[in-house]
Amino acid sequence: MKISVLGCGRWGSFHAWYADRLGHETLLWGRPGSARLEALRATRHNDYLDLPPSVTLTDDLTTALSGCDLCIIAISAQQLRAFAGDLKRTGVSLAMPFVLCMKGLEIGSGKRLTTVMREVLGPRVRVAVWVGPGHVQDFVQGMPNCMLMASEDGTLTRQLVAALDGPLIRFYYGRDLLGIEVGAAAKNVMGIAAGMLDGLHLSSLKGSLMARGTHELSVLIAALGGDAQTVYGLSHLGDYEATLFSAHSHNRRFGEDFILGRAFDKLAEGVYTTKALLDLSAQVGVELPITRAIQAIVAEDADPRQELEKLFLRATKTE
Repeated sequence: MKISVLGCGRWGSFHAWYADRLGHETLLWGRPGSARLEALRATRHNDYLDLPPSVTLTDDLTTALSGCDLCIIAISAQQLRAFAGDLKRTGVSLAMPFVLCMKGLEIGSGKRLTTVMREVLGPRVRVAVWVGPGHVQDFVQGMPNCMLMASEDGTLTRQLVAALDGPLIRFYYGRDLLGIEVGAAAKNVMGIAAGMLDGLHLSSLKGSLMARGTHELSVLIAALGGDAQTVYGLSHLGDYEATLFSAHSHNRRFGEDFILGRAFDKLAEGVYTTKALLDLSAQVGVELPITRAIQAIVAEDADPRQELEKLFLRATKTE
């Protein structure tokens, strides 16, 4: 297949590396003037991997879209609406399937990313999500993992898995797209909470965080019309190991650095997802205590220790 990957950051460069590894004709796009793209052009290297010379690099969006069989998008979730508009304005036929490889919800609306794509590109756009556990640093060292592919079209999901499944990534088919998208986004919020517990030397409370976090999200997903059991799959609970415990997790690192007063210059999507989740929960009248506590700490200057101890070390209560 001819695969174009849009976004040349950590995950975009990995997806290009991975598609090339599977034998696909691969192109990687970055924005004009992108320092990351220029570095890849100069050295074929970034902080995570060496990009093979067989991967084509471009900053021209029309070139990236023209004639491709599959388009993988790996950008910040909050940029997706504007970026989808950019795709539309190229005038190139957008009949190819799009795979979204980021986890988040739109701030201000709480909308899922597949919903954003349909609103901008029309209801007939073919769109899927690729989520689940794994870190670029581990994959490029040959460490395999299981991930999840999901869309509203079962045939499309199977086609994408057939094209992208391999020894390094074994895919499961996702069926509850709503629950998968919300759960995948929300696990980044739990990652921030885990990092804050690490920073406060309360790491032993991660077990409580895992138990309560999955329950909190299962209630929200059910209220939205999804399957409450979805949170116990790869998109949420299955991704906890890579998010709540790994030194590679940007969201966990953000939470720890926030507590310790250290600067953090990477993208922690969970910061934005926290507000979007609260917007979404307000629409259906569901309480999200963990999410609310993280928002209070990050955006409202609440005392971290007080908020988290109140959350996890409160008076005796039936589980």
